[in-house]
Amino acid sequence: MNIRRFRAGDLPHVIALFSASVHGLAGAHYDARQRAAWAPAEPDQKRWQARLEGQQTLVAEDEGVLTGFISWAPNGHIDLLFTAPQHARKGIASALCAQVEAALSATGINTAFTEASLVARPFFEHRGFVVTEAQDLDRNGVRFRRYAMQKTLTARLPPERPPLPEA
Repeated sequence: MNIRRFRAGDLPHVIALFSASVHGLAGAHYDARQRAAWAPAEPDQKRWQARLEGQQTLVAEDEGVLTGFISWAPNGHIDLLFTAPQHARKGIASALCAQVEAALSATGINTAFTEASLVARPFFEHRGFVVTEAQDLDRNGVRFRRYAMQKTLTARLPPERPPLPEA
């Protein structure tokens, strides 16, 4: 697995991975209507581009195939963390999250926070995040449950990887 910075050419692959992840991994937690509202069949590429331009993003790839991605803001907000369904539960999300936590710690940020889906909540809890609030939100007229979560970060960097790999 290779983790690197997001490049503009990755955008279509990130969008496709997001959609595949929502539709392939969230079925046990969200119904078809919720998944369709969350990841529409025709995604808005300009909206995705604007969203990612306002954040830092890392992608994981295996033999040139995108297997996961994570996006975060300098204030510690982890906005997006998704893996391809066929690569779920193989340590990709953990590796991406570890990179971001290390990068945030290295810049003096001592708290990471996110809004986790029903699917992602156990993953974040396993990494030491705690629920601060259950949230119900509306997306395209469809109600969703998610959880605001946060984690206190340590100042240690993982010895095996630099905090932000180069492209």
